[in-house]
Amino acid sequence: MKKTAKQLSGILFGILVLLSACQQEDNSKLIIQWQEEVIQTEADFAKMAAKEGIGNAFIYYAADSAVLMRSNKLIKGKEAIAAKYGEFNSDKVKLSWKPDFVEVSASGDLAYTYGQYIYSVIDSLGEVKSDTGVFHTVWKRQIDGNWKFVWD
Repeated sequence: MKKTAKQLSGILFGILVLLSACQQEDNSKLIIQWQEEVIQTEADFAKMAAKEGIGNAFIYYAADSAVLMRSNKLIKGKEAIAAKYGEFNSDKVKLSWKPDFVEVSASGDLAYTYGQYIYSVIDSLGEVKSDTGVFHTVWKRQIDGNWKFVWD
């Protein structure tokens, strides 16, 4: 039985739609995996800040080109972050956070998170003063596969 060009085009189109659906399903699984990686990276980042100091954690998790915005000023680059936060490892200052949301690009190379943070300081009288707010972090997958922040 001979197939017409129209029938062959229909079969080919159906195969392409099926392959596209399979690719989208595979990508969905990867995105979930990447989201879990970013959530774990955030958890490790917060844990390091609690145990080894805020400065050490921010320096470790910053990409070379990372930018922080603090007090409406930009701190650009890992070296500048190290200069600003290198000595910021006091037992009197604590920062804790957890993302409420994570989104990862379809290509798996960029992600962003946001959520609540608590910043606490022990004052000169020994009283804890706390401030809460919302953080927003942009993450970039590095060549070695690890996630580092590029914006915070």
